[in-house]
Amino acid sequence: MTRKKILGSHVKRLLSGVSDHGRRHLTEVETDLIQTGLLLEEAIEKLTFNFMAIHQAVEAEQETIQLLLAGGTPTAEQKAKLEELHAQVGNHVNAAITSMQFQDMTSQLIDRTLKRVTGLREFLGTLGAHGAEMLPESDNEEIVALLGKVSMALAIQSLELRSVLRKAVSQKHLESGDIELF
Repeated sequence: MTRKKILGSHVKRLLSGVSDHGRRHLTEVETDLIQTGLLLEEAIEKLTFNFMAIHQAVEAEQETIQLLLAGGTPTAEQKAKLEELHAQVGNHVNAAITSMQFQDMTSQLIDRTLKRVTGLREFLGTLGAHGAEMLPESDNEEIVALLGKVSMALAIQSLELRSVLRKAVSQKHLESGDIELF
């Protein structure tokens, strides 16, 4: 193989590696951001439902509360209804709090996304720093040696970044008994 072909082969491999690495991480960033958006949408939907249900339960209690404020005595049926509504409010508050766990998952996704962006920035910084070492008057052997050095440094950074990133985002579920508000 001629020196020109060896040099071309090294440049091609380096550029392909950089492109593959960047595309892979940007695809993962995109996936994490989409997942974050879906989590936020689902959490807002659940929170809205539970807060509306709490509002409806409080409104249903209002008639009996007005009776009590006027000095009246509620019937056994009204007392039972108040207790039932009280339990419903507690259940909906617990469900709303559980729905807010999206914060933990989105924090994990955002943290992972930031690690990917930082890793990609460092990866490109390494490429730039080694590229600055290449002088216009460098001969083919010097260029091939530098490209080998750059490729090795980038491969090590890529492996280090992969080892830091976790694939799964976990959600810790609170059981309804974990929250006692009333």
